[in-house]
Amino acid sequence: MSGFIPDYKGASVRPSPNFGPRKDGKRVSILIMHYTGMESGEAAEALLASPESEVSAHYVVYEDGRIVQMVAESERAWHAGKSFWQGETDINSCSIGIEIVNPGPLRDFPEFADKQIEAVIELGKDICARHSIRPERVLAHSDIAPMRKIDPGEKFPWRRLHRAGLGHLVEPSPIRGGRFLAAGDRGQPVEALQSMLALYGYQTPLDGVLGIETEAALKAFQRHFRAGKVDGVADVSTIETLHRLLSALPVYSA
Repeated sequence: MSGFIPDYKGASVRPSPNFGPRKDGKRVSILIMHYTGMESGEAAEALLASPESEVSAHYVVYEDGRIVQMVAESERAWHAGKSFWQGETDINSCSIGIEIVNPGPLRDFPEFADKQIEAVIELGKDICARHSIRPERVLAHSDIAPMRKIDPGEKFPWRRLHRAGLGHLVEPSPIRGGRFLAAGDRGQPVEALQSMLALYGYQTPLDGVLGIETEAALKAFQRHFRAGKVDGVADVSTIETLHRLLSALPVYSA
């Protein structure tokens, strides 16, 4: 790809060679948020533009709000990796990926910059409007790959995005004491929890055992929707928040 016209009017273009056609006629229906997890935006952009890396994203958003588009939205960027959402395993073919410049664990998870989040909101709303992406399909990388990824992390301001009209969220239930489910627990309550996670979209077995996959899905859910405590324990707050989130899903006509 020697060059292309940016899909978002506020973006500059730096083409990445790491892309291909969307497979099996899939259309864009998911927007994925990532953090770069590198020392600088320039380093991340260089990696995404390198043929040897075999990774890419559609957009990179810098701390000062600058936006660089690296793959045309019509193409399949290589940002999601092995992933799953609501039965779909080729997330790259049905998604757009935004890399948000933030070093993550390299610098103890710093806050995202205000101008950066403003730019992410405007870009995300524009993408969702043009592709008719539903609010509940604006997701974290950790949502679709909870065993491998934690980005964009619990400091990502999902609530700010939601207030601006981007994404699906409910007010989390307060963290408090009470009965909970934790790693190693078994039985019908665990299976019911797994069913709720799967109904929202997460990949989790339905075996009534709170094993490593279910624990990872719980942590991913908490990072996105109940970030006050990310421990993989299904306490009252987590279960109530998940139930309320499912109850608040929009109803679409066929």
